Amino acid sequence: MRTYLAAPPTAEGCTPAEADTDLDRQRLSLIDNELKPLTSKYLSDQLTLSKFKTKIDSINKRNQLWGFKGIKGQMFFNLMLNVADDESECDQELKTAIALPTNEEIASSRIKTFASYIKRIGEQHVEAGGSKHGKPNVSSVPFFLSYFWQVQDRETWPIYYTNSVNVMNDLNLWQQTGDLAADYIAYKQINEKLAEVFTKESGKSFGLYGVEHVFWFKGSNPYGENKSTVNEAPATAIIVNERLEDKPTIIDKLQIKSRLPDSYVPPIVAISPVMARNDQSLREAAKASGTSLERAFEKSIDAAFTILGYETKLLGQGKGRVPDGLALSVDDSYAILWDAKVRSEGYSMGTDDRAIKEYIVTQSRDLKRRRGLRNIYYFIISSDFMDDYDDSIRSIKMETDVNEVCLVEADALVAMVDAKLRFPHDVSLGPDGLQRYFSVSGVLSAELIRGTLI
Repeated sequence: MRTYLAAPPTAEGCTPAEADTDLDRQRLSLIDNELKPLTSKYLSDQLTLSKFKTKIDSINKRNQLWGFKGIKGQMFFNLMLNVADDESECDQELKTAIALPTNEEIASSRIKTFASYIKRIGEQHVEAGGSKHGKPNVSSVPFFLSYFWQVQDRETWPIYYTNSVNVMNDLNLWQQTGDLAADYIAYKQINEKLAEVFTKESGKSFGLYGVEHVFWFKGSNPYGENKSTVNEAPATAIIVNERLEDKPTIIDKLQIKSRLPDSYVPPIVAISPVMARNDQSLREAAKASGTSLERAFEKSIDAAFTILGYETKLLGQGKGRVPDGLALSVDDSYAILWDAKVRSEGYSMGTDDRAIKEYIVTQSRDLKRRRGLRNIYYFIISSDFMDDYDDSIRSIKMETDVNEVCLVEADALVAMVDAKLRFPHDVSLGPDGLQRYFSVSGVLSAELIRGTLI
């Protein structure tokens, strides 16, 4: 909490705390003017279930302030309606579940009842021949319900964010038991206690939003690169020393011991965002290791896709006009053709478009003919992207067989791996998981992944 309040301004010119103050103003305005009235209309039967779902989706797409558009929010909502045979029953179950609880006992009961309903309709869906990936995940229930509870009473009900749970687990404040209702109540009580402690220790007023912001600062760092504490060792220094001298220096050893790592991501993947930015010390380390930074970056990306569970193949250098790599999800009938671009200032589309189109046409036709895949996605993975990609994406989609063109920040790929390793049973490769993020062309940011997947 102290580190969060003392954090310096980001590249945008404001501190994390200042940015969060503005975020909270946007949230409160949206709640009072749109979300709360909309929820009230639905609960009082002035709005149908399908229209309520559509309007909630539209609001959260236009205002990405809660992460609701992700797997545990809107996707859960969509899957629930998709598998529910009796829409009137679903309507009644949802109304009962999202109505504002008057106490913790009622909240616990509603989580249990709604989770039981979700489990039942999911099992019926599978028994009727539906895909396991097509059923709503019961573990999403606490997040889903607490979102609507907080819309109605933001001072009482914290949203059950995966990131906040992770931070609590990492700091050994609390461990989940697997009982969704009991876990949410314990989570709520810890948030309340921390709000009291933070207020007392800082002299500033902390509510549930304030505690949430500290968790985000500690956990997924959506504010850029100002999260590092004084004693945190620079990743590049450690890796360069390991490469060139086979062991870290004494200073690096002290830095490493001063703060235990809490990331689930292996070093070969964790270092990829630094590689993508064309870090010169890593370029020298790659040369000393007998390779190029570009090839090392490709191997890092291939490792990430392998960890995620894809069938992977490195292509790239020495193979003619081909993409750098391939990732297949045969069970979900799609493939990812990807290229890695090391850039200090971000990648600008346009110069490579002709070559890209040529090998996409060749590779995608071959994949569809031999593998019978339904969807092909093309990824460019780099440090950042210049704002001149719309025409290039449109041209690639019109002149090739790819469904979408995704410009993927290297840090977004790291965030996917982190989520997969933390929650291997919750993060799938299919339409209820990662594939959802590939269904829209444009930039796929780390902020989006951390805000909706983790």
